[in-house]
Amino acid sequence: MSDYVPPTVLPREVLERPEMQAALSQHDFGTVFLLARREAGISYSRIAAACDIKPERVGTLARGRGRITTFEKIALIADVFRIPGHMVGLAARAWEAAAAEADDDMRRREFLKVSVSAAAGAGLAAGLPEPVHLAAGRRLGADAPEQLRQRTARLRGLDEILGGGDTYRVYLDEYQRTRATVRHAVCTEPVRRGLLSVLAEQAQQAGWAAFDGGRHAEARGLYEASHKAAGEAGDAGLAGNALAFLAYQALGSDRQAAIEIAARSCATAGPDAAPGVRALLFERLAWAYAVAGNAALAESSLETARTALDEAAGTPQPDWSAWVDSTELAIMTGRCWTELRRPLRAVPVLEKALEAYDDRHARDKALYMSWLADSYLAAGEVEQAAAVTGRALDLSAGVASVRPRQRLEPVLRQLGGHRTLPMVAELLEKALA
Repeated sequence: MSDYVPPTVLPREVLERPEMQAALSQHDFGTVFLLARREAGISYSRIAAACDIKPERVGTLARGRGRITTFEKIALIADVFRIPGHMVGLAARAWEAAAAEADDDMRRREFLKVSVSAAAGAGLAAGLPEPVHLAAGRRLGADAPEQLRQRTARLRGLDEILGGGDTYRVYLDEYQRTRATVRHAVCTEPVRRGLLSVLAEQAQQAGWAAFDGGRHAEARGLYEASHKAAGEAGDAGLAGNALAFLAYQALGSDRQAAIEIAARSCATAGPDAAPGVRALLFERLAWAYAVAGNAALAESSLETARTALDEAAGTPQPDWSAWVDSTELAIMTGRCWTELRRPLRAVPVLEKALEAYDDRHARDKALYMSWLADSYLAAGEVEQAAAVTGRALDLSAGVASVRPRQRLEPVLRQLGGHRTLPMVAELLEKALA
């Protein structure tokens, strides 16, 4: 299913010690193991499990008896300990480029957090779009809704990198500013409806950030406000999407009500909605059915979503639904099969989709990996479940979203029954830390 090797990472300060560098240059891995235990607290049993070496041989090597000389084993040890290739006479390892990119992503995320924090309430910060100034009391032109919609689309990009805990205030301020504009606008009726449509879109954006940050009451209020504004605007697609958000939120408390709301969201948008919108709403209906345990209706809804997505190819779609593509639909399919306890169907779909999923979308990838880990456990693949869970924990570290950890907690509890496995014990220690 996967050949992922969980790293037993040596801290940089340990790698930079003169005796460690000397041992690495001479391929003296016995000394490397000795220093790993003494300086980094990595037990010989963990080293043995990660490097595929018998525990007794690790101890023998650490006592200065014997050598490791095969290229394959040297490369494996370098990958497990995250030792750069040049330190052991190898070309740069594949993970080195990924690690550098991850560092860049983390720095980018931290930069955006600072920018977003500075932008809250003002709408101004490096890397963020300029606010749209619509003077109160002045007649608004026909282009006013489109100006606001373009800014809203650009701000939506923050959600691809940051969690709701970071973006909520910015999105809420945008919504409140537009709401004040609508209240005092001097404009034609078509312009007013356009402004209400943007308002509905912004309320959904703020509601999603609230939900992601654990502010469930605020999220519900914003979704309801969005539904009302979309109805006044005559925007059936956005009205349907507001209901889909409400259904998604209701799944945790009333599954039957969630199904009914999700079905109403599809009916509200109607058959004339943009194909991408229909794909989005029907995949969310499929999710509601899957959580409720109805495999037949979940699969039927997924098929409807696929048909709609095929129609969407090459045609303009609303920006708020444009993120739904074949990869996202595949992930939703895998999530549904996981909830329906069909791991043999879920695992291949999720593995293939996640291979193409960029680590920069750390929150979403961590969330999706939680379903993959869940399916591995259902299939009895405990080590694979632990490896994927560890990766998900790494990805979600520092992301201001409550959802990855909430999704991973049940997986970690199940893994607790396998703590005698060194790999699982290490993961549980990491999770506690």
